[in-house]
This record gives sequence, C-alpha cells and structure tokens, in this order.
Amino acid sequence: MDGTNTDPDGLPAIWTVRVRLPLPVDADYDYLVPSDPTDPTASASVPARAVPGPGAFVEVPLGTGVRIGIVWGPGSDGVERAKLRPILRVLPAPPVPEAVRRFVDWVARYTVSPPGMVARMVAPVPGALEAPAPQPGVRRVGPVPDGVRLTPMRERVLRHLADGVPRTLADLKAEIGASAAVVRGLAAAGAVVSSDLPVPPRRFPVDPHGIGPALTADQQDAADALRGAVRRPDYSVHLLDGVTGSGKTEVYFEAIAEAVAAGRQVLVLLPEIALTGQWLGRFGDRFGGAPAAWHSDLTGARRRDTWRAVAAGTAPVVVGARSALFLPFPDLGLIVVDEEHEAAFKQEDGVIYNARDMAVARAHLDAIPIVLASATPSIETVVNVGQDRYRRLALPDRFGGARLPEMAVIDLRATPPETGHFLSRPLLEAVAETLARGEQAMLFLNRRGYAPLAICRACGHRLQCPNCTAWLTVHRLVGRLICHHCDHRDRTPHRCPECGAEDSFAPVGPGVERIAEEADRALPGANWTIVSSDTLHGPKAIATMVEQVQRREIDLLIGTQVLAKGHHFPDLTLVGVVDADLGLGGGDFRAFERTYQLLHQVAGRAGRGQRPGTVLLQSYQPETPVLQALIRGDRDGFLAEQIDDRQRGGWPPFSRLAAIILSGPNREHVLQAAEILARAAPLVDGVQILGPAEPPLAVLRGRHRRRFLIRCGRRFPLQDLIRSWIGPPKLPGSVRVTVDIDPMSFV
Repeated sequence: MDGTNTDPDGLPAIWTVRVRLPLPVDADYDYLVPSDPTDPTASASVPARAVPGPGAFVEVPLGTGVRIGIVWGPGSDGVERAKLRPILRVLPAPPVPEAVRRFVDWVARYTVSPPGMVARMVAPVPGALEAPAPQPGVRRVGPVPDGVRLTPMRERVLRHLADGVPRTLADLKAEIGASAAVVRGLAAAGAVVSSDLPVPPRRFPVDPHGIGPALTADQQDAADALRGAVRRPDYSVHLLDGVTGSGKTEVYFEAIAEAVAAGRQVLVLLPEIALTGQWLGRFGDRFGGAPAAWHSDLTGARRRDTWRAVAAGTAPVVVGARSALFLPFPDLGLIVVDEEHEAAFKQEDGVIYNARDMAVARAHLDAIPIVLASATPSIETVVNVGQDRYRRLALPDRFGGARLPEMAVIDLRATPPETGHFLSRPLLEAVAETLARGEQAMLFLNRRGYAPLAICRACGHRLQCPNCTAWLTVHRLVGRLICHHCDHRDRTPHRCPECGAEDSFAPVGPGVERIAEEADRALPGANWTIVSSDTLHGPKAIATMVEQVQRREIDLLIGTQVLAKGHHFPDLTLVGVVDADLGLGGGDFRAFERTYQLLHQVAGRAGRGQRPGTVLLQSYQPETPVLQALIRGDRDGFLAEQIDDRQRGGWPPFSRLAAIILSGPNREHVLQAAEILARAAPLVDGVQILGPAEPPLAVLRGRHRRRFLIRCGRRFPLQDLIRSWIGPPKLPGSVRVTVDIDPMSFV
C-alpha cells in the first residue's frame, strides 16, 4: 500500500492516510490529505499535498464532531474518494516515534484491547499537543536610529543582539545583566522591536557524572554488569535481587548515569507515588537535579510540560507510575522497574495490563536493557531467572553494616489480647520498651479505617454498599461508612433498616484507626500518627510525614501498606504486625506469595540504621509456611516450595490464565450474555474454560458481573482463541465484555 488511490476518470493520485482514533473499535479510519495552497509547485491538475508522516497528531472530523488522532500509516487501497473526509489540521506536537507505535500495537494484541484505546494512553493530556503561547522578546532592527543616547549597557545589549537572534528580557538579564528598564529604553528609541519567541520544552537537567556513595564489592559487581548492559545496544533483563536496605537504588543509579551520559533517556517505574518522596531526594543527591515525574497527582499544566519534554528529549530521566510506560520517548535507552513484584503494577480498569510485563516487552521491542529490582521477586521472575531468560545480580547484605531484623511470632492462641482488643501484651510491652529506649516503632495492619464492617447487635444485619457486593467500612476519623470499591459514603443509621433497633450498630474487627485508639490508651504519652491512603494524600503529604519521623516528632507509626516499602527510618527498630494471617485465605493461588512479600517488605523497615531491629508477628496460625519461612529467613526455600506447588497444580507461570468479565446495569442482560458466550465457548484440547460464575464482587459500582476463567498451556495462542470466541456473538448492548490476560485479582 502506498497511500494513493486513482480516480476512475484517470485524475492524479489522491493521498490518504490511516488515522488511529481513541475509540473502542478495532479499526483505523482513512482520511484525505488536503491540498497545500501555499506550495508554489502546485497546479490545478496536480495539487501539492503536505502529507503528515506516521505518528503525527491530527484533527479529523468524525460524525458531527472533531477528534484528535494519530497518523498510523498510509491509507488503505481501494477506498472511494467520495467516501473520505479530509484531515482538518496537523497539530504542532512531536510525532509519536515508530518504536512507541510498535509497542502500542503489541499491547493491543496481547491484551485483546481496541488499538485506539491503547493509543489513547500515549497522549492523555490534549493540551500538550498545542504549541505553548509564545513568550515576549526583543530583537535588533538594524542600524541604530539617529539621536539614540547609547550608554555602556545599551551598547552591550545591541552588541549581544547583533546576531539577529531574539532574546527575552530574562535571557538578557541572565546573559549580560541588562535590566528591563534598559531594554524598554532601547525599544522606545526604536533600536529594538518586540519579537515573540516560541517556548522551548522544559528541561530537566541531570548530571550523570555526579559522585555517589562508595559501593560495596557486591554492589560494584552488580553496577558493572548493569553499566555493561547499557553500553551494549541489545535487549537484556537483569533481576537486581537484594535484601531490604542493601542499596539496590544506588546500584541502578549507576546504570542510569551510564545511559544519560550516552545521551539516552531512562524510565524508572515505581508501583506507587507514595514511594517517590525519599527516592527523589536520593536522586537529587546523586544527580544534582530532579527527574521528570509522571503520576496522577500532577497538575494538568505540569503534565503538559512533562509530556512535551519527554517527546522533545529534554527529559533524560522520567520516574513515574505504570502509565509512564506509554510516554513518547524518542530515544529510550534503559527501563528500571523498582519493586517489580508489586501487584500495584497491574492496571485493572480500561486497558488491563501489567506494567512490569509490558515494560519487559517494550525493552525487547526497543532492544534495550531493563532492570527489575526487588527484595522479594515475583515467582514469575524467579522462574525466568531459573530458565536463563533473566540474569540475577545478588545483593545479600544490608548497606553500611546494618543487620537484618530478628523475627518472632506471637502465638495469639497462647497469649490472646484482652477481650475487645487486638494488641497482645507481649507486643504492647515490646513497643513500650522500644519507646523508652528513645527508639521508634511501627504497628502494621493492612486494613484502612476503624473497622471492616458494622453489624447490628440485635439482628446481625450488616451494612452493605448499595452499589457493590461489599460491606461498608467504618471510618471514625471522618465519621462515615465508606465503600473502598466505589467510594460510596454514608452515616451510620440511627435505626437498623432490618429490625428497627436504635443505635444498635457495632464495629467488628480492627482497622488502623482502631489500633491507634487502642495504642493511645495503652501507651500514654506516645507521639503516634496513622499512615494510610486516607490520611496522606499525595507525595507532599508523605514527604512531610517522613520529615516528622526523621526529626523524631513521631515515636509510633500505625499504618497500612503505604508504610511497607521504600521508606528509610534509621531509628525505627521495632515492627509489630497486628494480623500476620490477613491475606492467607480466599483460595487465590498467589495468596502465600503475596503475604510473604508484604510481611517481608514491612519487616524490612526495622533496623535499617546502626541499631538492631526486631519484628513481631501476631498470628493464630504460626505454623503456616509463610510465617515459618519468615522466621527462618529462608526466602529461597519458600519460593522453591511455591514454584513446585505451581508446577504440580498447573498454575502460572507454568500455564496461562485469562479472565472474561461480563458486566452491566441489568442483571438479566448480564445473565443472558453469559449464557450466549457459554454456548459459544470453544472446545479445544488442552484448554479449560470455567464459568460463567458469580465472582465474590457480584455487583461492582452498580454493575452486575459474571466471570469466565480460561486456563491453557504456555505456548497456546490464547489471544487468538479469545478473539474468535467473544467477537462473533451478538450480546445485549448494555453488557460490557472485559478481557484480563494474566489476571492478578479474582474478585
């Protein structure tokens, strides 16, 4: 296809291009390239056409409106000219690089997603596609008019502008010290005139030659391996496997420095913006500047500036959440995925993808190295290391001589908390002793709010979200019952809607607010704070909390998984896990792995300075493999057992899974759609299709749900089967079909 079509009457070729629009459809759209009336070579018979190249952003008509799309290539052959509409405008934005377009196509195929919805993630900030408003400047007009009084500074300004290049007032002040009054005087005399200047992309300068801390022998070996990988123009995956506090960040900083010194761009993915505060501080110490940040907490203006800087290549290093993977890097040379095991890298809405896995795919497509860093690597990554697909770089010791914490279980069957309480006496005594020594402690419970549900004492009725099949969580700090799935909020009713009893609702179970209430009574005088996504909003709030801890304004941290990773508190020596059994149930084949990772990470907050650390795990099941492995410090043995269980059971990474989720506002329509797909389900040897089944969250955000689960061998063309299965049947229009390849959640 050459993008041309010949009219039946033999007139010259009419250029067309294929435009990808941000729509949930599987096809691109053909548009005419309009004539260029400014081209002097054009004629009536051969109109000139300024053909926008692949990757260009364009405005096009669609129906009665106008949409922004991306030119994806030459137009289709055989399309009738009369049926096509012309492109309205080519937008003044850098085009999407070819490598990014290939990545978008790959993600769409892998995730079974409409290509337009994947392409939409490349430009999520429409304002970034327009040229910024020009900034005012001045330029010299030629000979100095007669009668102009030339002071030494005025002469200096005119000499500086003699090259004909316009300058802003800020430029003239910075370059030669000229004041605004001097320039205004020259303008009034007619020696200089106003000249608007385009605003250059924002720059995020970093110094790759900055000096970092002295590395240990293990760190130096790992850094040398990563620098060598960056110098080779080829795809490679390195697992940077180091215990908590081993200095993994400083090691991959060496790889970043190598890439930036070579003029390449670097992307660092973090699972949560909560981790960016201390990370940015360490980055600034090492590189003398700040990287470009990309996450949902940025203002619209900052996102526009950052997007254009990335596209223009003036942002050498970007640190961001999973969506940063789709930024239009023109020369990406290295990807780092920190805390690669984190489930937060899985995008569960819209286009469903695992950012870690897609980052590996992008590195492969771009033929560049990628670093996966973790103290508790995922089983998928460990298996890839064992199969020689990835190379492991080990950091077995903590940096600076710090020791790993001692871990012990408090058996709640032998020493239960007092009735109505959740902190055992051994744990409370350990916290009190820690604070008395002038050290800091943490109580960890991965449950927000005051209590996970409220129940009527009279009839047992539980308060449920009206939009979801989920109990409402009690939040006393804000005086509301909140659904953690749809954010529905309500007050506790005065009367039970089931039996009419007055003031009968009682909180059941603990959340971090309730633990804080209990700790406040048991530990008078302790300066404590609650750390969760409800109390800290955004990186600035988290940075303030970290500073308070480091200034010793806080003795006791009580928090959720926001505290579990990334933070460095040198004087924190005790971590108490309130419920180490939380997360072990539910039948998820990843439950043991996830629980081990979370507890190992939160335990890693203890003893990171010069003082030794202790971790106490409250449990009713101290004999479980997870807790036993933690106490023995036998991570590798635990992983080996889990890998063996997965292989014998035929679970990932030794098989492939996909979920098909049907949802809609009308339950009967969803059931009807599920029945249609069940009848159309393919019968293929080696492929198991389970369902349709009602998931634990049968209603989510007002939409009824049914779920299929597909399991097959590693080499089976799973995506092809899904397309051939769900594509042909006609389902009720209100029913949405969502495909989740490699599902992490089964609710």
